[in-house]
Amino acid sequence: MNVIRPVPDEAFDLTCDVAVIGAGACGLTAGLRALEAGADVIVLERDATPSGSTALSSGFVPAPGTRFQAARGIADDPEQFAEDIQAKATGGADPEIVSTVTHAIGPALEWLADRHGLEWDVLDGFLYPGHRIHRMHAVPERTGAALMGRLLTAAERSGLTLVTDAHVTALFVDATRRVAGLEITRPDGRTETLGFKALILACNGYGGNPDLVARHIPEMTNAPYYGHTGNQGDAVIWGEALGAASRDLTAYQGHGSLAHPHNILITWALMMEGGIQVNRDGRRFSNEHAGYSEQAEKVLGQPGGIAWAIYDAALHQRGLEFPDYREAHAAGAILTADSPDALERACALTAGSIKVTLEDLQTLRDSGPGHRKDAFGRDFSEWKPFVAPYHAVRVTGAVFHTQGGLAVDDKARVKTRDGGILANLFAAGGAACGVSGARVEGYLSGNGLLTAIGLGFVAGKAAADATQSDQAL
Repeated sequence: MNVIRPVPDEAFDLTCDVAVIGAGACGLTAGLRALEAGADVIVLERDATPSGSTALSSGFVPAPGTRFQAARGIADDPEQFAEDIQAKATGGADPEIVSTVTHAIGPALEWLADRHGLEWDVLDGFLYPGHRIHRMHAVPERTGAALMGRLLTAAERSGLTLVTDAHVTALFVDATRRVAGLEITRPDGRTETLGFKALILACNGYGGNPDLVARHIPEMTNAPYYGHTGNQGDAVIWGEALGAASRDLTAYQGHGSLAHPHNILITWALMMEGGIQVNRDGRRFSNEHAGYSEQAEKVLGQPGGIAWAIYDAALHQRGLEFPDYREAHAAGAILTADSPDALERACALTAGSIKVTLEDLQTLRDSGPGHRKDAFGRDFSEWKPFVAPYHAVRVTGAVFHTQGGLAVDDKARVKTRDGGILANLFAAGGAACGVSGARVEGYLSGNGLLTAIGLGFVAGKAAADATQSDQAL
């Protein structure tokens, strides 16, 4: 299929100032922002009901220096957040985009609260891997589905035009590389065209495209995919055809704690608060505090690509605070036993292995200063010995979404391979290069929704402004 076509001679069926492809958190934020800036906006969604990767996520958004943090007595700022991002990415994230999103995300959340009624709570029960400060924000329900629901309500109330069952199958481009319109294919095969002055790509990454996964992240070729199937890499494919630059296509967010076979996300709070992961031999194989993204590869590297998350009664109660965990519990994914031996039998682990593992951790905890780290680098100084009953859940590793994408500037305009700018083409969220560097280890918790909402906020205003200038006319 020819995804890039010349501008047709006949008039477009519909026209608008700003078109947005994708109605997840990124597209809706961008659309609302462009609408507020005075643009005539149409948001296009390929599915019958918008959900995307946002609905599948935890819905947690990291943001520094917000009034919601201040109300909890939490001091934070964009510079500290940027340091945490670059520390996780070992300095490999694009500094321009890091600065852009760390300065934009706080105002974006406050704007969503003030203009569109979204409520934000700061999660201060524990720190996610790599964050030195409590800066994770969530709507009261603490789910991505609830975040999507609130954004959709905001879109409806604001009068934002949202067209569903609208699969964009081609872009119309003139001789100057200006994107002038697009083709929509309906479920029954009918096609329509839409002309515009500016286009925002908010259609996420390529995690749902096995060929692109095999090309860019071959180590995850056969891994489960927990993202939205519509993430087919359209932005990358269109960008490549347009001469756009891309960056860090090898980056992705994984997760090492997807309940198997239930396919339900198990909160990493269990690991950060003291839980461990073992393989079928009952042996630990990693530092569970390093990060849940890189843990995906480590879990998949175990026999059968399976691990068991092990924790105690107190952590089980902690887990029940999270909706996904309650769902897993109701589905029977959480096993319970009143002794290490019974837990081993329930999980079909090597006899005596859990008892030995827990004794080893107790020994580490009781060792003198400087001797409380294990061979993987995890510090057990503050570890609390498990108290019965014991709990376990069988998990596997998975790809959640890709982090590489089209290279953009501080206004979310797409850059070209020859050093220029595609003046009326914008990309945000998973369609744009994120802030995780080039490897799975670089993913800092919340980076996905950070760039979805942060860059969406920037792109919406910049695209609307572009329609008022000669750039997009």
